[in-house]
Amino acid sequence: MSQGHDYTPPRVWTWEKASGGKFASINRPIAGPTHEKALPVGKHPLQLYSLATPNGVKATVMLEELLALGHKGAEYDAWPIRITEGEQFGSGFVEVNPNSKIPALMDHSTAPPTRVFESGSILLYLAEKFGAFLPDDHAGRTEALNWLFWQMGSAPFLGGGFGHFYAYAPEKIEYAIDRYAMEAKRQLDVLDRRLAERRFLAGDDYTLADIANWSWYGQLVLGRLYDAAEFLQVQEYRHVQRWAKEIDVRPAVQRGRMVNRTSGDPAMQLHERHDASDFATRTQDKLEPVE
Repeated sequence: MSQGHDYTPPRVWTWEKASGGKFASINRPIAGPTHEKALPVGKHPLQLYSLATPNGVKATVMLEELLALGHKGAEYDAWPIRITEGEQFGSGFVEVNPNSKIPALMDHSTAPPTRVFESGSILLYLAEKFGAFLPDDHAGRTEALNWLFWQMGSAPFLGGGFGHFYAYAPEKIEYAIDRYAMEAKRQLDVLDRRLAERRFLAGDDYTLADIANWSWYGQLVLGRLYDAAEFLQVQEYRHVQRWAKEIDVRPAVQRGRMVNRTSGDPAMQLHERHDASDFATRTQDKLEPVE
């Protein structure tokens, strides 16, 4: 394993070569658009621009859960933003999210339309807009937001830290993998201890905190992230396992996982979502020609 012993940082860092392993072609140290491209707009007030990454899944699960509760105003169009092809740097997308990260949401039911970026902000915006998945009482609301913001602050160590160095970095650096594996397991232990006390993170009710955390940690312990379940011994976290499996069987969660998915089982890929009927008629296994 490479330990990086032959590297001495220069006095001033300069961007002289591509870096980032699998994502080297889209990594850059500046913000702003790289090309002109308008975003499509569908028939619904809510327009989601995303991809079925853990952060993207948060938004689609939330929207599908709202629809399952009967909130017809939560109907939405979902458009894929193919981040490995740099579509997040199109001018239209940058107008919605100057940080060029998915997911991003436009709400055309307001005047002027409201842009919402950052996955946690989208969850909170939708919860407040529809009065769902966020407790009404002050203590319950605060606890749900505690766990929402915990996830927003912690998951970058799982994704950009552990996931990057374990799965995507061009070299396997033992120090980096050990450092972030330790942190990933510590975070799982935080969740496991909490879920030993409560059915869901904020208490007895399923909230936006569970949606946010499940999209990362639930999918991790279910073996869907980085092919790292054995490496991290995720079976040790039995309370997280119980919680993850309970959420995984919710029909809205299963639908939310399919939206803007562009890889894997074609039957689980719904590249664009414009109507509830799309799940039955427009998954890739139904659209791709039979050879």
